[in-house]
Amino acid sequence: DLEKETVDFVPNYDGTEQIPAVMPAKIPNLLINGASGIAVGMATNIPPHNLSEVINGCLAYIDDENISIEGLMAHIPGPDFPTAAIINGRRGIEEAYRTGRGKIYLRARAEVESDAKTGRETIIVHEIPYQVNKARLIEKIAELVKEKRVEGISALRDESDK
Repeated sequence: DLEKETVDFVPNYDGTEQIPAVMPAKIPNLLINGASGIAVGMATNIPPHNLSEVINGCLAYIDDENISIEGLMAHIPGPDFPTAAIINGRRGIEEAYRTGRGKIYLRARAEVESDAKTGRETIIVHEIPYQVNKARLIEKIAELVKEKRVEGISALRDESDK
């Protein structure tokens, strides 16, 4: 789309040619892939979003440049984390979309299974929150058991690769 003059051009390193100031993108990759980083006195955490939802939101914005946050949220209801998990509440999402700042609370998706023969219960964790390190999570649970801050756990295993 460069030939359509969609972006400004600037001189290259030695002034012999004109190059695009930015490369145009067909989709907002930053929203789809998310970003996390720290600079001097600033930090950013943009969660990843669903490709189809973001495209639908972009199309809605193209159709109506005055679309409300609520209107956009009809197309992009919230982040779409690769590890799934459960988002607790919508207030943080709405606040982030409205102001650029907001806290999104996630929790693991788990279920309790009972063994009919032994009567023992097992907690199976199916999904962990985004950016939670699985190995560190297991270490932390083991540490809490050892310190007797969590009781009733007799075994702790990672069976995710089986």
